[in-house]
Amino acid sequence: MEKIDSPFPRLKLTVKKVDGNCYHGYKVGDELFLEDFTHPPKFFCLGLAHVLFPIIYALSFGARFPFMENQRSLSVTCPDGGKLTFLAEILDKEGKVECVPKDPQHKGPNPKKMAIEVVKATGKCSYGYKVGDRWETTGLKCIPGFCGAAFHTAFPALFALNFGAKFFFMQDPDSIDTVTCPDGGSVVFKVSRVKEQEK
Repeated sequence: MEKIDSPFPRLKLTVKKVDGNCYHGYKVGDELFLEDFTHPPKFFCLGLAHVLFPIIYALSFGARFPFMENQRSLSVTCPDGGKLTFLAEILDKEGKVECVPKDPQHKGPNPKKMAIEVVKATGKCSYGYKVGDRWETTGLKCIPGFCGAAFHTAFPALFALNFGAKFFFMQDPDSIDTVTCPDGGSVVFKVSRVKEQEK
């Protein structure tokens, strides 16, 4: 793939483990490069892309995973029987792996308080969502009774914000207000990391 003009960083995937037959033929040590989180390599496995997207989205916006040896990386497992494990890493402007050493103070999960709010509603919504509707959750917990398609769409933002991502292009970088319903785009949500003083 030729270089693209993107404000987002390149990413590197390394095959760390193979535990079954993958018809893509990936082998331990194979390296794949993404020009940014929206541009996978040619013939990239869409099953892997599905589970990988929240991770590379989060890394692209500054998320850190304090339990990893390099906080700016995360492992992801193939959803087809766990046949492969990949390590996703972010690359700096010189093309080197960005490294932030493991946090020695990390003591386990620290889920953030999150909010999903309807900021635009046009047309018909089967769930009847309207502007101003708001839900809260902690970390990556599903919201009981919430539309599954909407949650699926919001999950990458929830995942990213839970691990410290900042959306630099938003007025409030602790939120993103363009999370759009996949069913005709009739509902648009804002996903936010709730600030401490709002608790």
